[in-house]
Amino acid sequence: MSTHGPTTDPLAALGALPGVPESVESVRTAVDRLYGHRVMRRRSAEVAAEAALRGARGSAALSGADWALEEVRRRTDFGGDPQARVIGAALRMNAEAGQLLSIWRQSPLRVLARLHLVAAGGAQEGAADERLGRPRRAGEPVDEPLIAAPLPAVDEMSGRLDGLASLVVAGSSAPALVLAAVVHGELLALRPFGTYNGLVARTAERIVLIGSGLDPKGICPTEVGHAEQGRAAYLAAFEGYLAGTPEGMAAWIAHCGRSVGLGVRESTAVCEALQRGAA
Repeated sequence: MSTHGPTTDPLAALGALPGVPESVESVRTAVDRLYGHRVMRRRSAEVAAEAALRGARGSAALSGADWALEEVRRRTDFGGDPQARVIGAALRMNAEAGQLLSIWRQSPLRVLARLHLVAAGGAQEGAADERLGRPRRAGEPVDEPLIAAPLPAVDEMSGRLDGLASLVVAGSSAPALVLAAVVHGELLALRPFGTYNGLVARTAERIVLIGSGLDPKGICPTEVGHAEQGRAAYLAAFEGYLAGTPEGMAAWIAHCGRSVGLGVRESTAVCEALQRGAA
């Protein structure tokens, strides 16, 4: 979507699209209910750690590394085959996300660069090392097999990336879900890095949801919801974002809202297991 225009808050209108207020309210209610769970009083750190693990697994699944949760939990070496590197990248990024919150509102581009550097940090990239942690340049390839949409030219990508950063820094009256969905969708559309763009986009969505105060403890693994809805639904909703129509944008935001709700359901199950002493 374009982040330029005559309005000072271009996201405000998105919050009023048909169905979006209902998605926002549903997400808020679900998140509040999870935060009110009795387990959260004393064991929120455990829930957050489990949410980060499950979120990383879900994000990696969408990027082609669909491992069982217990395999992700068991493994310690993620530097081998391509799928292991994707899992390792997702885990490192989710672990780093909480440390980047204070920087995000002042310099989102620095955070995105850091996320990409962290993602690729466990891989032996050889000659590609100098491309890590910076946006792609003209002629450089992009490896993002899940997204088949045309790749924006470097000039367009750079301009839209700057626009997105300005939007984050300026702040918005739009609900957190709307901003998170736009950040996620725009990064998927732009694919600013040579690798790991899907992981970066989903981690950035996570950062927005945490930093906005909607999910301050990071216990709602939205990536789980994206993965649970499946690749086909993810791509269909993303097509709506790319179209940029009111209907398409509303569908993408609603998809992201359902993903938050499914992440809440996942962590509620974790809370119940902790309460029973089963986890």
